[in-house]
Amino acid sequence: MEDDRPWVIGYSGGKDSTAVVQLIFTALERLAARQELHKPIYVISSDTLVETPLIIDYINNTLRLIEESAMQKGLPITTHKVKPLTDQTFWVNMIGRGYPAPRQKFRWCTDRMKIDPANRFILEKVSEFGEVIMVLGVRSAESSSRAQTMNKHSVQGRLLSRHSTLSNAYVYAPIRDFTTDDVWTYLLQVPSPWGSDNNELLAMYQNSNSECPLVIDKSTPSCGNSRFGCWTCTVVTEDKALSGFIQNGQDWLEPLLIYRDWLVEIRDDSNRREKKRMNGTVYYTAPDQIGLGPFTLEARKEILSELLQTQKQVRTPEGQTYELISLEELYKIQEIWLAAGDWELSVLDIYNNIFNVELQWSGSEREILSHDQLKLLEELCNQYEVPYEIVQRLLFLEWKNLGYSYRHGMTKEMISILREQWLHIGSYEEVLE
Repeated sequence: MEDDRPWVIGYSGGKDSTAVVQLIFTALERLAARQELHKPIYVISSDTLVETPLIIDYINNTLRLIEESAMQKGLPITTHKVKPLTDQTFWVNMIGRGYPAPRQKFRWCTDRMKIDPANRFILEKVSEFGEVIMVLGVRSAESSSRAQTMNKHSVQGRLLSRHSTLSNAYVYAPIRDFTTDDVWTYLLQVPSPWGSDNNELLAMYQNSNSECPLVIDKSTPSCGNSRFGCWTCTVVTEDKALSGFIQNGQDWLEPLLIYRDWLVEIRDDSNRREKKRMNGTVYYTAPDQIGLGPFTLEARKEILSELLQTQKQVRTPEGQTYELISLEELYKIQEIWLAAGDWELSVLDIYNNIFNVELQWSGSEREILSHDQLKLLEELCNQYEVPYEIVQRLLFLEWKNLGYSYRHGMTKEMISILREQWLHIGSYEEVLE
């Protein structure tokens, strides 16, 4: 009641964040009986667009119940889902740009899919109100590293801690000293104020183990070996959550597990990976061993085809289809592939072959070169020992700038393409020799 700084509560669907939202909801409900509430409370949940279906359905239903109940009781609580930008989703980065499946030392997904969307929401509120308070279900007992991080940003004698990266944002951790037993004792003894059944949450834990916390900075620990979260997660060796759901009767999720395990299997296949980084540089993992870069375009086509085949197989218990990749992502992937030389619009063709549905494309890229012209170009490049990829990229650069009177940036981009390191170290075979 002492200021106008809004609260942003992070909700992941797990036990800790559920306890925090329930505590705050109950406190506000009691406070509203005595005085008018003026401070907005935002409950935000991160949707990476590749969440385990059962978890995201549970979260969506809970957010709906929270907002409906808050409205009925006159509480200033609203719920919001934060999502990655289309340009930064899991599939756009992996299938579009060729990022290898995430691993512990290259967890590229966390920033793009979790931290950035949550931070965008927080910064919007900072811009609107000047300062915000993040209310999180972090606990010192989670891990020693979590305890160290919490202590590092704490201000002695104050309830609020500094946010590790965002200025004018503060963190309140009301259950920081709770043990796991404390959390479950509270949830199972105190009824949910919005009408959920916390025994249902307990059942999900028993079927799948733990949850992935709402991530707001890099200090938040990895989901670990037992987690709710992304069904595509390859950071862990085994997806115990997905396996647990399947073993407990949700066998419609099995195609997801098979596909996820296949992503792990092909991650380090040198035949599916470029021998250069995305910026054209080459690195060595040993004196005679060239390091691997992104997935090749052909591998990306294979990954997309397998994903769409998986989407075609998946049916919910009610017999409904389940979208694994959106049309917006497919169009963005095609846009990225165009710059990589895929002028035949393979994304659209792959989708049509699997679903027998022709996606519409508003651009005129099919007019750059016909299929026969592309084959001839490739033959000529091989004949004169000129890299086909470079010729394609230069032609696309020219096509992209066609019709402009001033094309100052084109020369700079052309020089950048021609200076890429892999062009100047000889063939890979020569390097290895």
